[in-house]
Order: sequence, then C-alpha cells, then structure tokens
Amino acid sequence: MVCFKTTILRFGQMGEKTGWTYIQIPAEQAAQLSPGNKRSFRVKGKLDKVSVKQLALLPIGDGNFIIPLNTGMRKALKKQKGAELQVQLERDASPLTISGELMNCLQDEPRALKFFNSLQPSHQLYFSKWIETAKTDLTKAKRIAQTVNGCMHQFTFSEMIRSNRKDLA
Repeated sequence: MVCFKTTILRFGQMGEKTGWTYIQIPAEQAAQLSPGNKRSFRVKGKLDKVSVKQLALLPIGDGNFIIPLNTGMRKALKKQKGAELQVQLERDASPLTISGELMNCLQDEPRALKFFNSLQPSHQLYFSKWIETAKTDLTKAKRIAQTVNGCMHQFTFSEMIRSNRKDLA
C-alpha cells in the first residue's frame, strides 16, 4: 500500500484529456504498487475518506500515472482543482463486473456483442457503470437500449454519449 498527499489538477489543452480533473501518481508510488509496470492497472483504497475500487491508473510517461476524477468522485470528495487530497492505494486484482442485464441484451444482437467484446475491459466498464448508476428502472432500460444501439454502430462510450446528445437537440 502507498500513502501520500497530492493536489487535484486539471488538464488544459491536452487532446482527448482536455479538461480532465485528475491526481498524479508519482513513478515511485506506482512502482511500489506494480513494479516495472508501464501500462494501465487498477487500484483500490481511499481518497481522503472516500473508499474507491477498480480505479484505473493511466500512464502519462516517465513512469508517472494519473487517476481521472469524474464528477461523481469530485462530489463525493467535495473537492475541486487545487485542493489537497490524502491518497491510500493498493493494487486491485478483483475482476471487473459487467452488467448482467446489458450482457443478456447484447446476446440478442450478435454484431453489437462482437463489438462490445472487442473493447478493452476498462471501456466495457464505462458502459456498464453508466447503466448500473441509473436511478430508475426506466432510465436503466433506456441506457441499455442506447448501449446496444451504440455497439451496433461500433461507437465508443464517448461517441455514443455525443450521438445521444445530438439526437436530443
């Protein structure tokens, strides 16, 4: 386990990462979690007092990594860019769990299932978490339908979200 303090940062103009809020995991701490690893891997632990699991550490070069902090995480932390954060992390080897309801619906659309299965597990998880965080059954069903349709069109998660926003405009 590694423990350290860090500051919440935000990317300026940085390609697809533009505007991301994140924390940096220095090479020394990353090496303690996964010696010699230069690729993305998952961690669990605490950010301040907020428990986290299956967070992806993303490599950014020179052995350093980042953890993106999405809106839900920032709300739970009650912190934004510039705030100090106490970090406790360890490697998380638990398997990623994908929504069973999504997988059942994808079985009915072989082309969508083939595309979904071709995605990296972390990208599959974007879809699954989005579905599982729905507050109502109606929203969950709508999100499953949008995901299956998006996979039929071979959309990544972000492409599917943008496509759905255009449909609403």
